[in-house]
Parts: sequence; structure tokens; C-alpha cells
Amino acid sequence: MSWFEIIIAISGGFLAGVINTLSGNGSIITLGLMTEFLGMPPQIANGTNRIGLLSQGVFSLLAFKKMNKLEVGNTKPYILTGIIGAIAGAITAVYISPDFFNGIYKLLMVLMLILIIAKPEKWLSQHKSQAHLSAWIHIPLFFILGFYGGFIQLGMGVFFIFIMTYLLNFDIIKSNIIKIIMVSSYTILIILIFQWNQMIDWKVGLTIAIGQSTGGYLMAHFSSRMKNLEKFVYYLFIGVVSLTLCKMVIYEYL
Repeated sequence: MSWFEIIIAISGGFLAGVINTLSGNGSIITLGLMTEFLGMPPQIANGTNRIGLLSQGVFSLLAFKKMNKLEVGNTKPYILTGIIGAIAGAITAVYISPDFFNGIYKLLMVLMLILIIAKPEKWLSQHKSQAHLSAWIHIPLFFILGFYGGFIQLGMGVFFIFIMTYLLNFDIIKSNIIKIIMVSSYTILIILIFQWNQMIDWKVGLTIAIGQSTGGYLMAHFSSRMKNLEKFVYYLFIGVVSLTLCKMVIYEYL
């Protein structure tokens, strides 16, 4: 890597870490950087992307722990189901191109954007009674969610926060912390799967991870000092989904 590529990789990783820590879909930056800027094959980029995700998750959780915000409550069954699904997704990704989910991904993004804007109270209220999903619902739902995360990760954080907030009535900040716990947990195993199949570029991955872990830690640390954090994250969430849709439309038609 040239010095210019290193600087771009660290900067892109930093921005992705900031976005992932408060919202989700930072992988659209890192995956795009690796495939479009560095010319990396999509499946190698998919595996390499997990290094930054893990480092960012670890440093974000360290910052949240300092602020005593690491509480999973009754979400352990959801997290465990998601981890199992992610392992299955990662194994599948070794053999199938990530383009497989492209059409479904765009449709889900559009539906989420509509629901997010239509019912802002679902996202901004801090005093909601948390709902409980029966095993008949949460097992297939979080298995599919984890499978998608293991397969490509792109947008998984957005989908996860949407489900936690819209269906389970968690506030958006706690939903994001639980997301980071689950993603970090299964990413450790997924890295082993991709490495076994020689689908990780460690030099690029570790370079991006420098910026991504820094961005994740700083955002988690300073979030405790931000006033109206829920409202900020809500609008950030809308912005991330909207920009993702714009990028996909521009990329497809131009």
C-alpha cells in the first residue's frame, strides 16, 4: 500500500467506526473503499472487513464499559441465536457472491426508511416498556439477521437496531450497544472461517482497523457528553439509510 492509500484507508475506517458506533452501515464505506479504491475482489473484501469490525467493536465496548452502559438484560437468547446464524452465513459467504442479497437489501432499506420517518416516537422515546418475543418468532428472526451479518454485514447494524427499537421497544442507544456486543462476538468466529479459506488481506484489514477502532472508541466515549443523543442518533440513522439508498441508485444507473 502507498502512503496515500494508507491515509485513505485509515480515514475511511475512522468514519466507519464513528457511524457504526452510533448507528450502523459503516461497512458501506469500508467495503466500497476496498473494492472500488483498492481493487480488492468482493469476497476478499468481505472477509477483510471483519478485522476492522472486531477492533472497532472491542474499543467501543471498552468505552461503554467505562460509562457503565454494558447491560444486555434479557437479550442473551437473541444474541446467541444471532451468533449461530452468523456462523452459518459466513460459511455460505465462502461459496456465494455477496451480490446475492443486493435486491433484498435495497427493498428492506426503503421499507425501513418509510417506517422510521412515519413513526419517530418509536425511536425517540426513552421510557418504553420492553416487549418480549416468543421463541417461535425470535429464533428465526435473529437467526436470519445473524445469517445476513455473517454473510456480508453490510447494513446488518441498521436492520438490528430497527428490530430492537421497532419490535422490542428498546431505546435506540441501548439497541446499538447490544448490536455491538453481538457483532463483536460472532466476528471473532467469522474471522477464523474466512482466514481458514484464505479470504483476508491482513495488511489492508489492520490498516483500516486503526482508524475504525479509533473512531469507535472516541464516538462511544464522547456520546455520554452529548445532549439530546437519542435525537442526534435518530437523524443520523435516517441520514445513513438515505445516503445508502442514494449511493445504490447512483451506482446502478450511472
